[in-house]
Amino acid sequence: MRLFSRAWRGHTSVPLAVPLTDEQRAALPPRFEAVAEALADRSGYVAEACWVAGHDLAESGAALGESLEDLRTTTRTVEDRDPAFSEVHALSVAWSETTLGYLHTISCADPLTGLATLAHVRERISDLYREARWASHALVVTDAHVPGTSGGPTDGIAAARRMSLLGQTARTVFAGAAAVGQIGRRRMIVVAPRDEMLARRLALLKKMVDHGADRIWIEGLPENDRSAGFLLDELARGA
Repeated sequence: MRLFSRAWRGHTSVPLAVPLTDEQRAALPPRFEAVAEALADRSGYVAEACWVAGHDLAESGAALGESLEDLRTTTRTVEDRDPAFSEVHALSVAWSETTLGYLHTISCADPLTGLATLAHVRERISDLYREARWASHALVVTDAHVPGTSGGPTDGIAAARRMSLLGQTARTVFAGAAAVGQIGRRRMIVVAPRDEMLARRLALLKKMVDHGADRIWIEGLPENDRSAGFLLDELARGA
Protein backbone atom coordinates (compact mmCIF):
# COMPACT_ATOMS: atom_id res chain seq x y z
CA MET A 1 0.00 0.00 0.00
CA ARG A 2 2.83 2.36 0.80
CA LEU A 3 4.47 1.61 -2.57
CA PHE A 4 1.23 2.55 -4.32
CA SER A 5 0.99 5.78 -2.34
CA ARG A 6 4.55 6.76 -3.18
CA ALA A 7 3.98 5.99 -6.84
CA TRP A 8 0.79 8.06 -6.91
CA ARG A 9 2.47 11.03 -5.26
CA GLY A 10 5.34 10.74 -7.69
CA HIS A 11 2.98 11.39 -10.60
CA THR A 12 1.49 14.48 -8.92
CA SER A 13 3.26 17.64 -10.01
CA VAL A 14 2.88 21.35 -9.38
CA PRO A 15 2.63 23.43 -12.57
CA LEU A 16 5.98 24.96 -13.37
CA ALA A 17 6.47 28.71 -13.34
CA VAL A 18 6.54 30.33 -16.74
CA PRO A 19 8.35 33.70 -16.96
CA LEU A 20 6.35 36.57 -18.38
CA THR A 21 7.32 37.58 -21.89
CA ASP A 22 7.99 41.17 -22.90
CA GLU A 23 4.78 41.12 -24.93
CA GLN A 24 2.76 40.01 -21.91
CA ARG A 25 4.28 42.68 -19.69
CA ALA A 26 3.48 45.34 -22.27
CA ALA A 27 -0.16 44.20 -22.37
CA LEU A 28 -0.67 44.36 -18.60
CA PRO A 29 -2.90 47.10 -17.17
CA PRO A 30 -1.32 49.49 -14.64
CA ARG A 31 -1.04 48.15 -11.07
CA PHE A 32 -1.45 44.53 -12.17
CA GLU A 33 2.22 43.61 -12.49
CA ALA A 34 2.26 41.82 -9.11
CA VAL A 35 -0.89 39.87 -10.00
CA ALA A 36 0.67 38.79 -13.31
CA GLU A 37 3.89 37.75 -11.56
CA ALA A 38 1.93 35.65 -9.05
CA LEU A 39 0.03 33.99 -11.89
CA ALA A 40 3.20 33.28 -13.85
CA ASP A 41 4.95 31.88 -10.77
CA ARG A 42 1.99 29.53 -10.14
CA SER A 43 2.18 30.67 -6.53
CA GLY A 44 -0.51 30.49 -3.88
CA TYR A 45 -0.52 34.25 -3.46
CA VAL A 46 -2.62 35.32 -6.43
CA ALA A 47 -5.60 36.32 -4.27
CA GLU A 48 -3.33 38.35 -2.00
CA ALA A 49 -1.89 40.15 -5.03
CA CYS A 50 -5.43 40.86 -6.22
CA TRP A 51 -6.28 42.31 -2.80
CA VAL A 52 -3.31 44.68 -2.97
CA ALA A 53 -4.28 45.69 -6.51
CA GLY A 54 -7.86 46.40 -5.41
CA HIS A 55 -6.63 48.57 -2.56
CA ASP A 56 -4.26 50.54 -4.80
CA LEU A 57 -6.88 50.98 -7.52
CA ALA A 58 -9.46 52.34 -5.07
CA GLU A 59 -6.91 54.80 -3.66
CA SER A 60 -6.14 55.99 -7.18
CA GLY A 61 -9.83 56.60 -7.89
CA ALA A 62 -10.35 53.76 -10.39
CA ALA A 63 -13.92 52.44 -10.71
CA LEU A 64 -14.68 48.89 -9.63
CA GLY A 65 -15.97 47.87 -13.05
CA GLU A 66 -12.83 49.15 -14.72
CA SER A 67 -10.68 47.35 -12.15
CA LEU A 68 -12.43 44.03 -12.77
CA GLU A 69 -11.98 44.45 -16.51
CA ASP A 70 -8.27 45.01 -15.94
CA LEU A 71 -8.13 41.87 -13.81
CA ARG A 72 -9.75 39.92 -16.68
CA THR A 73 -7.22 41.36 -19.11
CA THR A 74 -4.43 40.21 -16.80
CA THR A 75 -5.62 36.63 -16.35
CA ARG A 76 -6.30 36.29 -20.07
CA THR A 77 -2.87 37.68 -20.91
CA VAL A 78 -1.02 35.35 -18.55
CA GLU A 79 -3.15 32.19 -18.48
CA ASP A 80 -5.76 32.67 -21.23
CA ARG A 81 -8.68 32.39 -18.81
CA ASP A 82 -11.23 34.52 -16.98
CA PRO A 83 -10.53 35.43 -13.35
CA ALA A 84 -11.36 32.86 -10.69
CA PHE A 85 -13.95 33.65 -8.04
CA SER A 86 -11.30 33.99 -5.33
CA GLU A 87 -9.42 36.55 -7.42
CA VAL A 88 -12.53 38.61 -8.20
CA HIS A 89 -13.63 38.41 -4.56
CA ALA A 90 -10.25 39.55 -3.19
CA LEU A 91 -10.03 42.54 -5.52
CA SER A 92 -13.66 43.57 -4.98
CA VAL A 93 -13.49 43.35 -1.18
CA ALA A 94 -10.24 45.34 -1.04
CA TRP A 95 -11.65 48.00 -3.39
CA SER A 96 -14.86 48.27 -1.35
CA GLU A 97 -13.15 48.42 2.04
CA THR A 98 -10.73 51.10 0.87
CA THR A 99 -13.50 53.18 -0.68
CA LEU A 100 -15.74 52.90 2.37
CA GLY A 101 -12.83 53.81 4.62
CA TYR A 102 -12.25 56.96 2.60
CA LEU A 103 -15.94 57.89 2.65
CA HIS A 104 -16.06 57.29 6.38
CA THR A 105 -13.09 59.59 6.89
CA ILE A 106 -14.54 62.49 4.92
CA SER A 107 -17.95 62.09 6.55
CA CYS A 108 -16.56 62.15 10.10
CA ALA A 109 -14.89 65.57 10.07
CA ASP A 110 -15.59 68.94 8.51
CA PRO A 111 -12.69 69.67 6.12
CA LEU A 112 -12.51 73.36 7.10
CA THR A 113 -12.67 73.10 10.90
CA GLY A 114 -11.55 69.53 11.64
CA LEU A 115 -14.56 69.15 13.94
CA ALA A 116 -16.69 66.02 13.83
CA THR A 117 -19.81 66.28 11.70
CA LEU A 118 -23.32 66.08 13.13
CA ALA A 119 -23.67 62.55 11.71
CA HIS A 120 -20.53 61.40 13.52
CA VAL A 121 -21.59 63.02 16.80
CA ARG A 122 -24.95 61.28 16.43
CA GLU A 123 -23.18 57.95 15.90
CA ARG A 124 -20.98 58.36 18.95
CA ILE A 125 -24.02 59.21 21.12
CA SER A 126 -25.82 56.13 19.79
CA ASP A 127 -22.78 54.09 20.85
CA LEU A 128 -23.22 55.39 24.39
CA TYR A 129 -26.82 54.19 24.46
CA ARG A 130 -25.90 50.78 23.04
CA GLU A 131 -23.23 50.44 25.73
CA ALA A 132 -25.59 51.75 28.46
CA ARG A 133 -23.19 54.63 29.21
CA TRP A 134 -25.39 57.55 28.25
CA ALA A 135 -26.13 58.54 31.86
CA SER A 136 -22.41 59.12 32.48
CA HIS A 137 -22.16 61.72 29.69
CA ALA A 138 -23.53 65.16 28.91
CA LEU A 139 -23.44 67.64 26.04
CA VAL A 140 -21.43 70.83 26.41
CA VAL A 141 -22.75 73.31 23.84
CA THR A 142 -20.97 76.47 22.70
CA ASP A 143 -22.41 79.22 20.52
CA ALA A 144 -19.39 80.88 18.94
CA HIS A 145 -19.19 84.62 18.46
CA VAL A 146 -17.19 85.78 15.44
CA PRO A 147 -16.26 89.45 15.92
CA GLY A 148 -15.76 91.88 13.08
CA THR A 149 -18.07 90.16 10.57
CA SER A 150 -20.87 91.84 8.67
CA GLY A 151 -22.29 89.16 6.43
CA GLY A 152 -19.65 89.50 3.71
CA PRO A 153 -18.02 86.69 1.75
CA THR A 154 -15.16 86.38 4.25
CA ASP A 155 -17.53 85.64 7.13
CA GLY A 156 -17.53 81.92 6.34
CA ILE A 157 -13.74 81.75 6.56
CA ALA A 158 -13.71 83.71 9.80
CA ALA A 159 -16.38 81.46 11.30
CA ALA A 160 -14.50 78.31 10.22
CA ARG A 161 -11.29 79.61 11.76
CA ARG A 162 -13.11 80.48 14.97
CA MET A 163 -14.70 77.02 15.14
CA SER A 164 -11.36 75.35 14.48
CA LEU A 165 -9.75 77.24 17.37
CA LEU A 166 -12.69 76.40 19.63
CA GLY A 167 -12.31 72.75 18.71
CA GLN A 168 -8.64 72.75 19.63
CA THR A 169 -9.44 74.36 22.98
CA ALA A 170 -12.28 71.93 23.69
CA ARG A 171 -10.10 68.90 22.93
CA THR A 172 -7.53 70.21 25.42
CA VAL A 173 -10.08 70.83 28.16
CA PHE A 174 -12.19 67.72 27.56
CA ALA A 175 -9.45 65.23 26.78
CA GLY A 176 -11.75 62.25 27.42
CA ALA A 177 -14.61 63.47 25.25
CA ALA A 178 -16.42 60.92 23.10
CA ALA A 179 -16.70 63.53 20.34
CA VAL A 180 -16.06 67.21 19.66
CA GLY A 181 -18.23 68.27 16.77
CA GLN A 182 -19.92 71.09 14.92
CA ILE A 183 -23.65 71.50 14.42
CA GLY A 184 -24.53 74.53 12.34
CA ARG A 185 -22.04 77.18 11.28
CA ARG A 186 -21.28 78.54 14.74
CA ARG A 187 -22.23 75.93 17.30
CA MET A 188 -19.84 73.39 18.81
CA ILE A 189 -20.88 70.38 20.84
CA VAL A 190 -18.76 68.20 23.13
CA VAL A 191 -19.93 64.76 24.25
CA ALA A 192 -18.21 64.94 27.61
CA PRO A 193 -17.98 62.64 30.65
CA ARG A 194 -20.43 63.68 33.37
CA ASP A 195 -18.11 63.35 36.34
CA GLU A 196 -16.87 65.42 39.26
CA MET A 197 -14.60 67.37 36.87
CA LEU A 198 -17.34 68.48 34.49
CA ALA A 199 -18.07 71.78 36.25
CA ARG A 200 -14.35 72.60 36.50
CA ARG A 201 -13.79 71.80 32.85
CA LEU A 202 -16.75 73.94 31.87
CA ALA A 203 -15.37 76.86 33.87
CA LEU A 204 -11.93 76.37 32.31
CA LEU A 205 -13.42 76.33 28.81
CA LYS A 206 -15.27 79.57 29.52
CA LYS A 207 -12.04 81.09 30.82
CA MET A 208 -10.06 80.00 27.76
CA VAL A 209 -12.66 81.40 25.36
CA ASP A 210 -11.68 85.02 24.83
CA HIS A 211 -14.92 86.46 23.53
CA GLY A 212 -17.50 87.24 26.20
CA ALA A 213 -20.32 86.90 23.70
CA ASP A 214 -19.72 83.14 23.43
CA ARG A 215 -22.49 81.24 25.21
CA ILE A 216 -21.65 77.89 26.82
CA TRP A 217 -24.06 75.55 28.58
CA ILE A 218 -24.69 71.91 29.47
CA GLU A 219 -27.44 69.72 28.05
CA GLY A 220 -28.22 66.41 29.73
CA LEU A 221 -28.77 63.37 27.55
CA PRO A 222 -32.37 62.04 27.57
CA GLU A 223 -33.26 58.49 28.57
CA ASN A 224 -33.30 56.97 25.08
CA ASP A 225 -31.43 57.21 21.82
CA ARG A 226 -34.41 58.44 19.83
CA SER A 227 -34.93 61.41 22.13
CA ALA A 228 -31.22 62.17 21.91
CA GLY A 229 -31.62 62.39 18.13
CA PHE A 230 -34.47 64.87 18.54
CA LEU A 231 -32.34 66.93 20.93
CA LEU A 232 -29.45 67.09 18.45
CA ASP A 233 -31.82 68.10 15.65
CA GLU A 234 -33.21 70.88 17.84
CA LEU A 235 -29.74 72.11 18.73
CA ALA A 236 -28.73 72.04 15.05
CA ARG A 237 -31.80 74.05 14.00
CA GLY A 238 -31.00 76.70 16.55
CA ALA A 239 -27.40 77.06 15.43
